[in-house]
Amino acid sequence: MTGLTQSYVHGVSATPLLGETIGACLERVASRWPDNDAVVICDQGVRLSYADLDRKANALAAGLLSLGLEPGERVGIWSPNNAEWVITQFATAKAGLILVNINPAYRLGELEYALTNVGCAALITADSFKTSNYIEMLHELLPELKHAQPGALKARRLPELRIVIRLGEGGAPGMFSFSDVADGGGDAEQQRLDQLLGELQFDDAINIQFTSGTTGAPKATTLTHHNILNNAHFSAEIMRFSEHDRLCIPVPMYHCFGMVLGSLLCATHGAAMIYPSAGFDAQKTLEAIQDERCTAVHGVPTMFIAELEEPDFDRFDLSSLRTGIIAGAPCPVDLMHRMIDRMHLSEITIGYGMTETGPLSFQTLPDDPLEMRVETVGKIMPHTEVKIVDVNGRVVPIDTPGELLTRGYCVMPGYWGDPERTEKAIDDAHWIASGDIATIDAEGYCRIVGRLKDMVIRGGENIFPREIEDFLFEHPKIADVQIVGVPDERYGEELCACIQLHEGKGLGEGEIREFCKGKIAHFKIPRYIEFVDSFPMTVTGKVQKFILRKTMAQKLGLMPPDAA
Repeated sequence: MTGLTQSYVHGVSATPLLGETIGACLERVASRWPDNDAVVICDQGVRLSYADLDRKANALAAGLLSLGLEPGERVGIWSPNNAEWVITQFATAKAGLILVNINPAYRLGELEYALTNVGCAALITADSFKTSNYIEMLHELLPELKHAQPGALKARRLPELRIVIRLGEGGAPGMFSFSDVADGGGDAEQQRLDQLLGELQFDDAINIQFTSGTTGAPKATTLTHHNILNNAHFSAEIMRFSEHDRLCIPVPMYHCFGMVLGSLLCATHGAAMIYPSAGFDAQKTLEAIQDERCTAVHGVPTMFIAELEEPDFDRFDLSSLRTGIIAGAPCPVDLMHRMIDRMHLSEITIGYGMTETGPLSFQTLPDDPLEMRVETVGKIMPHTEVKIVDVNGRVVPIDTPGELLTRGYCVMPGYWGDPERTEKAIDDAHWIASGDIATIDAEGYCRIVGRLKDMVIRGGENIFPREIEDFLFEHPKIADVQIVGVPDERYGEELCACIQLHEGKGLGEGEIREFCKGKIAHFKIPRYIEFVDSFPMTVTGKVQKFILRKTMAQKLGLMPPDAA
């Protein structure tokens, strides 16, 4: 792709889209590579072949049908990474049930919102995770549960929820155990599954994921078999995956990164899914890579930083690694060099997208030059279109910043039960806006300049934080940096640099300003510099800039402590 003049790209491909459901894909792969490792859960001691995974998915699917669930009904899962999560993902797909991913960090109000918003008929739940006691929260939300017959819950606050399934073997009042449900299907349900294999359509909705509600309530992104199966398949193709690959997946299952670019990506190619732990743990991730001879590992930049700075890093043998995806935030060049040199990730790729596009629309190639794997998010994915537009919706010339819009098989059909938000997000030509500012060059490489909502306007100058973050990251003492805008009476906004230093390093404000002097425009040199030990993060490892912005403004006395 050369000689572009307008910021519009489309992924021409001779490889056709997969025209099958997730259940059909698993059966095909299990038939071709029955003895290949499919799922390895290190902290549970679980190891399943593809034949095992297909059998367990069928058994659970039959068990869910035996509870009276019907195709199209919603089944929530509220759990960290484990074997049951993976089995549930494929079982619900086989039964035509819509899996609803619930963030393991959700508290009571967020859980109630999610279950109510999409009308879940069933909920599969872990007992607890970190500081969250899920069973206690459920009893507070559903006082009727303790006295209900399993499968016959009638709750005032969640009238559509009738089934609660607890992970593990132990029973609890009002709940089925996961193991009992997996053993509960009979011949009739197995025959129904065989029938559904021919009836279910790849355009059927099969998954709902909630976007992070940084502004307003989270939106219930509805995805089809076609959306996520093909996105996983083509991402695997770009990474040159085969049945011999073994992917370490330390990212959470509830997110696209874990369930689409993790488990589903592996399933399309007969590769092994290796889960180190329930939640991210740098040491356990390194152990899993070494012990399972992983060829690939996924993560966001903060995860790779934590792995590289693990005190015992040098004792791990990571020589089996070659590729993976780093996504969710910009990857500084220093970090990329360290990943290649110290983790053997010579073919690591950068991915970009959004939940609503299932998720990827751009990905770098393994043999792209290093600078392209740091400065850009690569080229357009197969069978996908992207355009960059100005405020009037007109396509801009190459190398001109504008908002990135996506169209293609990957775009969601809509937000569940919310036609107003769907209509606002997707236009009549089926383009979906990202909220990201980007450029596309003459070769088709895309650069993400920043978020529309993160852009700082200082005295009429539009400043994109990422540019300054990338520059400051070059300082040898800086481990991570985030730039946010804070209120200013004279300029409207001023820049605040929140800096995390490498262990044992010291750095003063004067040194940072001297480092910037003469290298970036004066108005891009942060007025405020704050040193921090950590950043507010989502479960997927993304920095929550809206929280950081408020915290810094309050700390600097630029916003009252009780301000929204």
